[in-house]
Amino acid sequence: MTDRVEYLGEGLAESDLAATPFAQLSRWVQEAHAEGARGAESPEGLALSFATVDADGAPDVRTVLMRFLDPRGPGFVTDGGSAKARQLAADPRCAASLGWPELFRVVRFRGVAQPIEPELLAAYFAQRPWGSRIAAWASHQSDPIGSRAVLMAEFDRYAARFPDHGSPDDVPVPPTWAGFRVAPWEVEFWAGRSSRLHDRVVFTAAGAGHPSLLDDPGAWRVSRRQP
Repeated sequence: MTDRVEYLGEGLAESDLAATPFAQLSRWVQEAHAEGARGAESPEGLALSFATVDADGAPDVRTVLMRFLDPRGPGFVTDGGSAKARQLAADPRCAASLGWPELFRVVRFRGVAQPIEPELLAAYFAQRPWGSRIAAWASHQSDPIGSRAVLMAEFDRYAARFPDHGSPDDVPVPPTWAGFRVAPWEVEFWAGRSSRLHDRVVFTAAGAGHPSLLDDPGAWRVSRRQP
């Protein structure tokens, strides 16, 4: 492949950097949403690449949607029996990446996964469309299945059990439903520049290898890495 794209992003100078990783991340998320309102954002502007370590020590990555964001870190939902949940139970260390190619921006996280509180999970579950709530019952995430027809039959079975009456209480939270947040000890903000001279500005927690709150300005040191 010979086609090349010149990265004409705004970059990221230390003089423009927010005081905390949470403030910088929130700013970029808001700006990505603003681009989406103008039709420039990708269909899933909150798609988070999330990597774990499997039982053999090999990396395992998949895409989830960032459904929570607070000073403790970005979070997502999953099935408690999924491959990612089983791997996190054995080793909570993880990494994640959130990017907006149309803005030439990526945020990288390294840290540990922590469970999302049940009350937050229940509140989010109630906001999901009825079909998505039924799917959470029908799918045993990551488990093998014989065919799509089997999956759809399970969906129909739970749809009959929990019919849609237009209420958030129509479908209860599945007992296996779970969520995790990435509690980071490192957050890198990557901003594309021309001639591949990209900006890489990194927040590293003062306690190396231990997560810190993203909105605590005294808990982080800032450095720059070569592209």
